[in-house]
Amino acid sequence: MDLAETARAVRDNAYAPYSGFKVGAALQGADGTLFAGCNVENVAYPEGTCAEAGAIAAMVAAGQTRFEAAYVVADSPTPVTPCGGCRQKLAEFARGPDVVVTMATIGGEEMSLTIAELLPGAFDAAQMDIAKS
Repeated sequence: MDLAETARAVRDNAYAPYSGFKVGAALQGADGTLFAGCNVENVAYPEGTCAEAGAIAAMVAAGQTRFEAAYVVADSPTPVTPCGGCRQKLAEFARGPDVVVTMATIGGEEMSLTIAELLPGAFDAAQMDIAKS
């Protein structure tokens, strides 16, 4: 499976009984491995997990901390960008500000933006004098 197929497949597993808005995300790790995540809602809204955060958690759990590309798919009339919190999370783990995030609908419409376009002026560990591994 490729990045888009992985995100589309995992979207089907999303747990979204409250919003009905299922999202799937896939990341391509630095070594080419694909990591997937889907949104998981909770009755104690907003204590759920976004698809992008789930994919990042899967990547980190597998021992990787950088991704080369991301794909996010949702059942919406137009592509939906990640929420603000996920934009910061993506910026934290992207190989750099030029990494492309593709957002898509289940109908196939796509829009791509770089991390820098999604989150201009992103807060960075360097601002805290923390070394990134």
